Amino acid sequence: MRNYDLEFLKRFSLMIGFLSLVTLGLILAALYLHSHVLPPEVSPTAQKRTEERIAPVGAVYAGATGAAAQAAAQAAALKAAAANVAYGGTLDGKAIFDNLCTACHTNGVGGAPLLDHAHWDKRIAQGKDTLYKHAMEGFTGPDGGVMPPKGGNPSLSEAQIHATVDWITGNLK
Repeated sequence: MRNYDLEFLKRFSLMIGFLSLVTLGLILAALYLHSHVLPPEVSPTAQKRTEERIAPVGAVYAGATGAAAQAAAQAAALKAAAANVAYGGTLDGKAIFDNLCTACHTNGVGGAPLLDHAHWDKRIAQGKDTLYKHAMEGFTGPDGGVMPPKGGNPSLSEAQIHATVDWITGNLK
């Protein structure tokens, strides 16, 4: 071997040794920082949020305890549903009409009948039960008119729908 080849190998070996020491030093520094300086990996609030996110959606109920748990869950659901009634549960048909129905029934949007006898007399002749049913379940008329279920607000109660239909039929021009 020539002299300059030996010199290159010597310097290259020193460089590899130096880089190995630097790598080992970085690994040891990272281990020290990880175990002593950094906070714990999982904070209690993050762990709580994770547990809430991955909690099961439902549960299996069996036996007498299951029946009691089902009854309690159903009661809680009914209470929550009652609290979510539209417009504070008001039975004032005018208030519900002004907040929900005005957009369509004052401009005829989607084929909605305007508040006059020319548009409503044939509908009224079908009976109030039919009007209530169309308001509750929705209706697509033969001429293309569309009434969404509950006027597009699913949180309306049946009593609120009836009050609004009664107000509309009682206030035609």
